[in-house]
Amino acid sequence: MATLNKILFVEDEPALAEIVKETLALKGFEVIHTLTAKETISQYHKLKPDILILDVMLPDGDGFSIAKHLRQIDMVTPIIFLTSKSLPTDVVMGFESGGNDYLKKPFSIEELTIRIKALLSRNRLVIEPENIEKQPIKIGNYQFYYPKGVLTIANSQRTLTTREAEILQMLLLNKNNMLERNVILNALWSNNDYFSGRSLDVFITKLRKYLKDDPSIFIINIRGQGYKLVY
Repeated sequence: MATLNKILFVEDEPALAEIVKETLALKGFEVIHTLTAKETISQYHKLKPDILILDVMLPDGDGFSIAKHLRQIDMVTPIIFLTSKSLPTDVVMGFESGGNDYLKKPFSIEELTIRIKALLSRNRLVIEPENIEKQPIKIGNYQFYYPKGVLTIANSQRTLTTREAEILQMLLLNKNNMLERNVILNALWSNNDYFSGRSLDVFITKLRKYLKDDPSIFIINIRGQGYKLVY
């Protein structure tokens, strides 16, 4: 039996949410519904959905903020915004925060389904692991193969641990911008307690050591806030 695509659907209007959830389930999707921004972030880390459908206005935040938060650690999973807002500035804000598509309320389920399928089809072409590993990421004089975790420079090669590779990839996705410490901890350790924080410090120290052969590369510690990869 084929695995169902998982949709994380964020909508605070219960009646609309129930209709959309039931209809998408009948079309062959697994739909997980959340009502708040806080619940959405938690479910994202647990479920690793194939696509997110985000209502813009929520009781404890907004879809744009959720997208910005998730894009610090995930540049791949498609995001569709649902909103009653239609001003050009709102549309621009949606795409600038990391959205892939924007659907104005009221909308038809058929149109939403078409857009979901289009993004999922495009996404499968983009994130095929073998394609990623054939295209190393250049970090100064280094080449980084993710998710394989191989870091090379000149004739030297190092294979990072899974956790080291994940942290380096997150820093790369936010190159020249601060990556919040709590974002890393919640994404990779599922908490931000003292012991996890100390573990993160150790991994950052190791990554600095691994990258020391190119003096133009820095992992800057922004005290109490996060880290910034600069090169």
